Order: sequence, then C-alpha cells, then structure tokens
Amino acid sequence: MTTAQDDSPAPGKQADDTEATAAPAAAGIAETVGRVLAMAAAAASPSRPGDTAEIEAITDAMIRLLVGTPLRSDGQLTIKSLAQEAGLKRNKLTHKHTGLKDLFYALVRMQDTRPRLVDDLKRINDELQHKITRLRAERDRLRRDVQQLVRVVHVLEVENQQLREAAGSDGVVRVLPLQHRPSAR
Repeated sequence: MTTAQDDSPAPGKQADDTEATAAPAAAGIAETVGRVLAMAAAAASPSRPGDTAEIEAITDAMIRLLVGTPLRSDGQLTIKSLAQEAGLKRNKLTHKHTGLKDLFYALVRMQDTRPRLVDDLKRINDELQHKITRLRAERDRLRRDVQQLVRVVHVLEVENQQLREAAGSDGVVRVLPLQHRPSAR
C-alpha cells in the first residue's frame, strides 16, 4: 500500500530524473535525424556510399556521447570528441556535415548537462588534486624533518669528537658513578 508521499520524488531526485530523460530524448532525436539523413544521402547519391557511412558513424557517435557511454573519446560534448568518437577527422563535421554538427550542438544545449562519465572524471580529478596537495605538504614536512635530523646528527658527531679529545690520550672510557634513586616503597 503506497501513499501519495511515497510517489513524490525525494529532494534532489527530480534533477536526476530530468537528466535521465534528457539524454534518451536527445539520443532519440539524434538517431531519428541521422537515419533520415543517411537514407536521404543514400537515395541522392547511391554511387557514394561513403557519405551514408559517415552520417551513420556520426549519428552513432552522437548517441553514445549524449547517453554518456563513449567508446573512443573522452566523453566530452564537443565536436572534437564527436569526431574522435565517430572515427572521422574533425573537418568532416566542420565543413562537410555541418548540419549534423549544428544538430549535435542543439542537442547538447537541450540536454544542458554533462555526461555522467565527465562528472565521474571531474570528481576523480578533484580527489587526485586534493591528494597531490596533501602529499606535497607531507613531503615538505618530511624534508624539513630530515634537515633537522641532519643538523642533530652533526651536532652529536661534534660533541662525540670533543668528548673523545677530552678523554685524553689513553682513550679510556670512564664509568660515571651511579646516582642513588629513591626507592618507590
């Protein structure tokens, strides 16, 4: 038995739901437009199947990037990443398939989020930067400690040499008399 409260999203969940629906919607649009463009290219010039293959590769790459599951790129929503994901040179998008480039930018603006992969990489990068900062501070502290210990060892060596010289030429080490300590009875 559920109540009306159980059906309401938890705080912060609404943003996740919006992201979850934006990516599939953008990917669906990219897939539909890409398939239509590929069919149009195939019908317009059947002697040039390379154009159709490029359009399909770009469309598939768009879908992977928008959903957040890149195979060949860093997952960022840029033309450079799109070209890398599609396995094409960037000029194919900037000069030849400008409509697909514009579609990609429009879908990215519609999505208005970064892919989960990029968020994970940013979080990992931030953690590593924090760890580097902490390790550098520890390294600096250890360097200071080592320098201080070197100075202490040097002073002890000088004192040891002075004690040996004060002991005289016979080099006999003299035992100091024991001091009586009060017993704890």
